Amino acid sequence: MTEVNFYHLQRSSLEQTLPDLLERSLARGWRAVVLSTVEERAEQLAQHLWTWRPDSFLPHGTAKDGHAADQPIWLTAVDERPNDAQVLFLTDGATSARMAEYTRVCDIFDGIDPDAVAAARQRWKAAKEAGLDLTYWQQTDKGWEKKA
Repeated sequence: MTEVNFYHLQRSSLEQTLPDLLERSLARGWRAVVLSTVEERAEQLAQHLWTWRPDSFLPHGTAKDGHAADQPIWLTAVDERPNDAQVLFLTDGATSARMAEYTRVCDIFDGIDPDAVAAARQRWKAAKEAGLDLTYWQQTDKGWEKKA
């Protein structure tokens, strides 16, 4: 069964959080898809992964790079799984009809934006109704805290 983790950002941005989560996924030997709502955003995140930390490298690609099947991390605005990824990262309110194909789905949302929180609540409700295994993580001053 697909495990769905909701990440409620309150202390850092997506750009600060996503690389760490991607590193953890790669350390497990997992491939990842990062799904955004628009292609320009996927390209922005891809550019960010080149520069986010000078002593680290996260192998990734987008449609502009090609060779999707070879990319450990694929950033896209299309609901696709061209690299046989085990984990899906939903960003900026993106949704996927393919969640059941993944071992884990991470829905990352901006907890400061009331519209993003309301939309995340709707996605939680839909995932719960679909019978998926849900976990909610909230960012605190001490790090990530597991909630309901």
